[in-house]
Amino acid sequence: MSDILKGLRIGYAMTGSFCTFQRSFEQAEILIEYGAELLPIMSEHAASTSTRFGTAEENLEKLRSITGKDVITTVSAAEPIGPKELTDIMVVAPCTSNTAAKLAASITDTAVTMAVKSHLRRGKPVVLAIASNDSLMGSAKNLGELFNRKNYYFVPMVQDDWINKPASLVAEFSMLPQAIEAAMNGVQLRPIIYHEYRK
Repeated sequence: MSDILKGLRIGYAMTGSFCTFQRSFEQAEILIEYGAELLPIMSEHAASTSTRFGTAEENLEKLRSITGKDVITTVSAAEPIGPKELTDIMVVAPCTSNTAAKLAASITDTAVTMAVKSHLRRGKPVVLAIASNDSLMGSAKNLGELFNRKNYYFVPMVQDDWINKPASLVAEFSMLPQAIEAAMNGVQLRPIIYHEYRK
């Protein structure tokens, strides 16, 4: 990696694909190791829902511990991100199909969608790490819309179980630092979709 991540102010947002939270936390730690500064954000559902992948309190504390900052969890707290120019790039990892649909339609009703909207007012890049079981069905049109939207970039995705879940796509989380670096240079990593996890 180049030094582009050192000192980079990253809005680090998480939405409710709870089965990928651990992979997201691992990448947040790696970004910190590279010298990035993370502003943590969670959607209201991600911040308040307990699952077999961890309680709401545990997940909030984990993100708080990694970043050293209180987690933004409300629309009102996320709104100043753009006006105060708090971020150089915004990451949504994981990004559910629900959140992708809202971004494609410019709907702003969660802390994460507000964070993205507020950040975009200054024309800065947004990186999405998609995690959804219907990415290649009902959600495909929304991803297509975002593929063609200025300032949006994607972490390359994997058909994680193309036999049993043929419409599912999950970001290759290990490529998040590379995707951020590429986005800061105005580049989309390709290929965008892999058939299996990279070795």
